Amino acid sequence: MSSTKSTIIVAGGSGKRLGGPVPKQFQSVKGRPLLMWTIDAFHRYDAAMPLIVVLPKEHFEIWRALCMGHRFFIEHQVVAGGEQRYHSVKAGLEKVEGDGLVAVHDGVRPLVSTELIGRCFEAAHQHGAAIPVVPVVPSVRETTADGSRALDRSRLLAVQTPQCFHADLLRKAFALPYDPAFTDEATIVERLGVKVDLVEGEENNIKVTTAMDMKLAEIALG
Repeated sequence: MSSTKSTIIVAGGSGKRLGGPVPKQFQSVKGRPLLMWTIDAFHRYDAAMPLIVVLPKEHFEIWRALCMGHRFFIEHQVVAGGEQRYHSVKAGLEKVEGDGLVAVHDGVRPLVSTELIGRCFEAAHQHGAAIPVVPVVPSVRETTADGSRALDRSRLLAVQTPQCFHADLLRKAFALPYDPAFTDEATIVERLGVKVDLVEGEENNIKVTTAMDMKLAEIALG
């Protein structure tokens, strides 16, 4: 696959659900911040690929100090995020050069494999837009006006990242005005009438949100 590739790593959250004195992307797993593991995963996939890390402006100094302290020298560009994920990704997208492929990945998904990254880029190369998904395991219910009802989980899929796209397509999608219904990049691209290809995700590729997730990440990175 000859297309040039870039990755936007979104780490704009405050991490309130996880708790602790620092945002979750900076909390330590196996001796170094979570975000470093995530950046490392994409660097392993392609050491020459431009990496754009989106952080809240007020976290720039913390991150710089952490990189110095951990001697973390993988090259990446840091960009100030916005109020919502949409605004943060849009800020990162402005730094993407060329019309190749671009991936958008959660900064707190450190367990993504090089194989999954490759599958997503390959599918985006072929189809224009691709996202990794996994089956929904727990039983799920939908609330209704009368109470709730069970949903057929065999028809449901949980969405992961990296979400990969042709760069020109993603730019066109982000030219649309912000809508609170935009929960991820795929929903924005679909607003253009583009079909999003589904790629087999990985159970291990968890989004670290809770203290239990941190423990699982520790074990998996063991």
